[in-house]
Amino acid sequence: MNRLDAKKRAQVLTAICEGNSIRSVTRMFGVGKNTVARLLLAAGAACAQYQDKALRNLTCKRLQCDEIWSFCYAKDKNIPQERQGEFGVGSIWTWMALDADTKLIVSWMVGDRDAGSAHQFMKDLAGRLSHRVQLTTDGHAAYLSAVENNFGDDIDYAMLIKMYGAARETEARYSPAECIGCNRREISGKPDSKHVSTSYVERQNLTMRMHNRRFTRLTNAFSKRIDHHVAAISLHFMYVNFVRIHQTLRCTPAMAAGVTDRLWDMSDVVALLDGEREQRVQAGREKQKANTERSYDAGPALGQ
Repeated sequence: MNRLDAKKRAQVLTAICEGNSIRSVTRMFGVGKNTVARLLLAAGAACAQYQDKALRNLTCKRLQCDEIWSFCYAKDKNIPQERQGEFGVGSIWTWMALDADTKLIVSWMVGDRDAGSAHQFMKDLAGRLSHRVQLTTDGHAAYLSAVENNFGDDIDYAMLIKMYGAARETEARYSPAECIGCNRREISGKPDSKHVSTSYVERQNLTMRMHNRRFTRLTNAFSKRIDHHVAAISLHFMYVNFVRIHQTLRCTPAMAAGVTDRLWDMSDVVALLDGEREQRVQAGREKQKANTERSYDAGPALGQ
């Protein structure tokens, strides 16, 4: 099977991370739609595996958490009866935790907006931190038990509950209602009221909608399959954490957080992809060798 060279794969992945759809990428670089889709899946898996290992023992001080909505396959009102209740069909939520100082995306998870997903998300987040932090979330009730169960008293936690006015109408109906006030609610520990905020993580939501075509509203660029959706998110966070220079920091969030000491580019992501492929090939060879040896050892016994 023919494979794109490293340079072309880097160009394709960069275009995806800069907000282009798969179909537009096929027209830009003259590659097949299925080729781009397979590359996205492989790159997403490699990025998820690398960041899962690299984003550990982090020295964050202030974290902000939020959830961003999208949908996969169809919106809830258009889901066929036989696929009702199936995960990956309909509304999908991406949970994320952002370091307010370095803008590093510390943890993320794709799931429902329920207590089970909140617990799983907070469990992963707690396992990546080296010490006590201050945490701010929105007023979503599922956070309360999730934070308590996974952090206990070893956290300074507050909720920022926003109050909104009447819903917009006519041409502005897709915009959020006007925020008319905020209520800061201390939940546990002693959070510093000056840093009770979700502004940075909400700004990251905008970055995701601008850079990840699957989150763009009112288009047909939404994800059709959940595995491609998760892969695109994983690739996006790799790009934001390691490749894209933050305008304020003047370096990448991963550099600011001490996770890496150099500026990455997309060729480094492609190298991760190639490394994972070589590992799979080597594992396959070792498995085949082991099976051959077992067959050879069993040969005389089978013949008796």
